[in-house]
Amino acid sequence: METRESEIVALPGGAAQVAWRRNARARRVSLRIDARTGMVVVTLPARTGRRAGLALLTEHAGWVAERLEALPCAVPFAPGARVPIDGVEYPACHAPEGRGGAWIEDGEIVVSGGAAFFARRLRDFLRAEARLRLGRRVAAMAARAGVRPSRLLVKDTLSRWGSCAADRTIALSWRLVMAPPFVQDYVAAHEVAHLRHMNHGPAFWALVARLTPHRAAAQAWLGAQGTRLQRIGAGSGTVS
Repeated sequence: METRESEIVALPGGAAQVAWRRNARARRVSLRIDARTGMVVVTLPARTGRRAGLALLTEHAGWVAERLEALPCAVPFAPGARVPIDGVEYPACHAPEGRGGAWIEDGEIVVSGGAAFFARRLRDFLRAEARLRLGRRVAAMAARAGVRPSRLLVKDTLSRWGSCAADRTIALSWRLVMAPPFVQDYVAAHEVAHLRHMNHGPAFWALVARLTPHRAAAQAWLGAQGTRLQRIGAGSGTVS
C-alpha cells in the first residue's frame, strides 16, 4: 500500500484533511476517518484515479463532516495531559532533571529528560505498562482455558483491539492499558478463546463467558469510549 501526501480538500460540509492511499488489493474506492490524526483516508484501487475518490468524498460530505465533528478532542502527549491507566486518569508532569524515563509517583506520571523526548518517553512508558499488565491478564486467562499462546505482541492496531493468528500469536493494542480492567479482561478472554476455537461459534462464546462475565459491558464501553482512546497521544508525532 502506498500513501500519498495529505492535502486539504474543500467539501460542501467544510474543508477536510485528506490522506490518499492506493491499495492494489482494493476492489473499490473507500473512505474512513482516522481517529488518531483526524484525517479522512481515501483508499483507491490500483487503476482508479483521484477523481473517483473526490466524487465519493463529495457524495458523502455530510457524513464526513458529522464524523469529524463528533471526534473527541485530541490529547497530545504533553505536560499536563491527563492520561488514564486502568481507567484512572493521571496527570503527566515533566521532570527535566530526572532520570529513568517515566514512572508513576504520587498520583502522577512523571516523565524525565528533555522536552523533545517527552511524548516518546510517555508513549514508551504506556506501551511497557501495557506489555506487563495485559501480559498478566492473557497468561491468567490462558491458564484457566488450558491453552498457551506462542507469543504476545503489543501493538498500536488501527482497526481491532486484539487478534489471534493461526500460529497462536495474540496481538493486543497497547491502548487497552488505558481502559478499565473489565475491558482488558474481556479483550484478553476473547483472544485467548480463539486459541481453542478459531471462529465465533457457540463453543467460542461459551468459553469467553466462562473466562469473563464482562462481555456486554466491555463491548458497550469500547463502542462508546474506544475513539477517545485513539485520540490520546494524537498530535504527538508518529505512533507505532
